[in-house]
Parts: sequence; structure tokens; C-alpha cells
Amino acid sequence: MIASLDSLLTSSPEIRHGRLCIAGTGITVHRIAIWYKLGHSAEEITRQYPHLSLAGVYAALAHYHANRTEIDVEIEADEAQAQRLEAQYARKRQVLQFISVLSTEEMQNNLEFLSNWD
Repeated sequence: MIASLDSLLTSSPEIRHGRLCIAGTGITVHRIAIWYKLGHSAEEITRQYPHLSLAGVYAALAHYHANRTEIDVEIEADEAQAQRLEAQYARKRQVLQFISVLSTEEMQNNLEFLSNWD
């Protein structure tokens, strides 16, 4: 049986927000592209993740190279969003640490500070 490229990559709205994945896995073309950009070959990727087929990784890389500009923009947007979320989490963690050391009276005195926190 001859496999077509269409059978090696699939997408579904329920899996990874509809992004194209290697068929039968949740590994997206974006993830393969990131590993590739980090210097990993298709063979190295399949050695690290033996559930991936070499054909599937090459199909993902072919799709990446055919759509490189769009996928790189999406990867950059994902990374920027991750950085924003990490910064937001760090700020909220600081507030929680601050709250944990306050007494009730101190808490009431600092309510204005807390109400202005995002």
C-alpha cells in the first residue's frame, strides 16, 4: 500500500486547536518545526519519540517548508503568548506571597493596593 502525504498529516478541532498533526499523534507540525529549528534531524526526532514514523516527520517538515513564513509567525506568536502568561503568573504569585504574610489588619490597610492589581 502506498501512503499519500495527505494520510500522514491530519487535523481535528478537538486536537491541538485544529493544528495539523502527524496522523495518530498529537504532535503538531509546529512542534516538529521547533525541534527542526533547534537542529534536530528527522531521524533524531524519531529516535527521541519512537511513536512517530519517519514518514510522518518528513511529511511535517515538508508542510513546514511549504508554509514556513506562516508557521514561523504562528510559532513566534505562541512564544510571545507564553511569555505574557509567565509574566502574568509571576505577578500574581508575588501578590499571593504578599497576601500570605499580611495580618487581617494589614490586609484591610492594603486593600487599595490589591484592588489595583491586574
